[in-house]
Amino acid sequence: MVGVDQEGDVMADGATIGAEAVAALFTRGDGSYLCARWGRPIVPVVFGVDDATLAVFKGAIEAVVALAGHRMAETDMELGANLMVFFCRDWAELEAVPHLDRLVPDLAPLVARLQAAEANQYRIFRFDGAGAVRACFVFLRMDDHLVAAGAETLALSQAVQTILLWSDRAFVGASPLALIGGAAVIRPEVAGVIRAAYDPVLPAVARDASHALRVAARVGVLQ
Repeated sequence: MVGVDQEGDVMADGATIGAEAVAALFTRGDGSYLCARWGRPIVPVVFGVDDATLAVFKGAIEAVVALAGHRMAETDMELGANLMVFFCRDWAELEAVPHLDRLVPDLAPLVARLQAAEANQYRIFRFDGAGAVRACFVFLRMDDHLVAAGAETLALSQAVQTILLWSDRAFVGASPLALIGGAAVIRPEVAGVIRAAYDPVLPAVARDASHALRVAARVGVLQ
């Protein structure tokens, strides 16, 4: 398993996963295959939380970035911060965030859809010219379910779900996390896929399902 201890260290043991299971993580609802990783250092910023929760989120992001073998930075030359996490109690609060409509086109219709669906989380990815991830916006509405999850679990879950562009069905009914001794950890097969997908021998963007074979092979090599 992979988790974050109180000092933010990454702890992992090995796991294998087959190509079919890898493919399922990146095959979208329309049947298309798409895996994309970050093409630039990650610069996170978190809005709407206290300092303690902010530290938990930044620690989880740092741990997952380290697991991937990727990089973080102090600033993004284009956006300043490129991984933005917004907390709210009601989706309507997003429309009052200054300049958010410049970052998220059609913000008002999006808020209406989230309200209608009674959603509690939503992620938007932006891509560079090559198709690699250049930015991600995470919106979390703190309903009873997310509050009950706790800051550590919520932070690690979001860090995992933003480190790669997963399928829209990847974690439906199956969280990327498990609980060990009451602590949230990344399921070992998910951790293995993250490490493998960031291996320099693999492309930053893949749209052919044969990529899943290569990821599964790298998971074994990187044990």
